[in-house]
Amino acid sequence: MNHSVCIISTRAPYHGHAAREALDAALVSASYDLNTSVLLMGDGVYQLLNHQSPEQLPRKNLSALLKALPLYGIDSVFVDYESLQERDISEDQLSEGYTLLEEGGLAPFIAQHDKVLNF
Repeated sequence: MNHSVCIISTRAPYHGHAAREALDAALVSASYDLNTSVLLMGDGVYQLLNHQSPEQLPRKNLSALLKALPLYGIDSVFVDYESLQERDISEDQLSEGYTLLEEGGLAPFIAQHDKVLNF
């Protein structure tokens, strides 16, 4: 039996440690061969913005880690459309490699997973 896990990341990339912890949880989940999806919603959508430069902060660039997720078997990074709309972020401002969850698609998407972890 192959379980599925959805990691929901709702925090901005460099505000606290929750965004990094969400990505770490996704990597751990994938290391146990669980089908793992990452969902960015709320302020979590800021993690996909292009041209992040956290060099002035004592933090690593999370966008680089997001781009590396397929190396760990996580091919599915999803973005909530409504969260983008609420923050006036257009798709051309985002880096590549995500799937947009259209309006009304959020609840069915989450429901298809066996486990959901919210960060």
